Amino acid sequence: MKLHQKKRSKKHLFNSQTIASNMKYIAGLIAIFSISFIIPKKEKPVFYIIGDSTVRNGSGTGADKLWGWGSFMAEVFDTTKIGVSNQAIGGRSSRTFITEGRWDKILATLKKGDYVIMQFGHNDGGPLDDTARARGSIRGIGEESKEIYNPIMKKQETVYTYGYYMRKYIRDTKAKGAIPIVCSPIPRNDWKEGKVIRSTDSYSKWAKEVAEQEKAYFIDLNDLVSLKYEAMGADAVKPFFPGDHTHTNMDGAKVNRDIVISELKRINPGKVKKYLR
Repeated sequence: MKLHQKKRSKKHLFNSQTIASNMKYIAGLIAIFSISFIIPKKEKPVFYIIGDSTVRNGSGTGADKLWGWGSFMAEVFDTTKIGVSNQAIGGRSSRTFITEGRWDKILATLKKGDYVIMQFGHNDGGPLDDTARARGSIRGIGEESKEIYNPIMKKQETVYTYGYYMRKYIRDTKAKGAIPIVCSPIPRNDWKEGKVIRSTDSYSKWAKEVAEQEKAYFIDLNDLVSLKYEAMGADAVKPFFPGDHTHTNMDGAKVNRDIVISELKRINPGKVKKYLR
C-alpha cells in the first residue's frame, strides 16, 4: 500500500513539474509573438522651413522687433500630429545655405512624408567673392558656373546659378520622399505709382520657372503679398517695416504667414491641410 502511494506521489510530482514547464514555455511563446506583432509607433512628419531673414530674423525671438513669417508657422499647425522646424537663417542665400552645410543637416533627418518650404532670393544678388559675405549666386536658372576663391571660407569654390541651387533643394527633397514647396521672395516696401515693385524679371520669375520645370509646388509670395499691400495702401503697410524696406515686424510677418497658409490650404501639397488648425 505504501509503495503504491509512493509511486502515485512521484507521478503527481512529475505531472506538476511538466505542467509548470509547459506553462512557462507557452508564456514565453506568447511574449515572443506579442513582441513580434507590436506595431511600431509612426514617426510624425516634419514641416521644414528654409530661407533667409525674411523667414526667420536673427534668433527668431523678435530682436529689434523684427520677425520673419516662418517664426509664426507652428501656431497654425496641429503640432501633436506634425513637427514644425524653422531652419531659415538671416543673411543666407540659396548658395550659402548649402555651402555652410545647413542643408546637409536637414537632409540627414529628412524622411518620406516630410515637407520642405523654401524662400530664397533676397541675398542672392550680392557679389560672388567679396570679403564681407561672398554669398551671391549667378543670375538666372541656367547651368553656368564660375570658379572663384572664397575669402570667407578660404578655399576655391564653384559658384552656380540661383536656379541650380533651387533645383538641388527640390531634387534632394524629392529623393527623400518629401514634398518641396517653392516660394518667390516676399516683396520689399518699395512703391512706384501706387504699386509695389515686384521682382517679376528676376528671382520671382526664376523661382516660378524652376518650380514648374521640376514639378514642385509653388507659392508666388512676391505677387500675393504685393496685392495685399496694395489693397491696404502704402501708409498702412509702412509700420510693418520699422528698420528698413525689407524686414518686417510681428504684424507684417503674420500678414505674410497668413498668405502662405492660405495658399497651402488651396494647393494642399501632400495633403498638408489635414495638419493645419
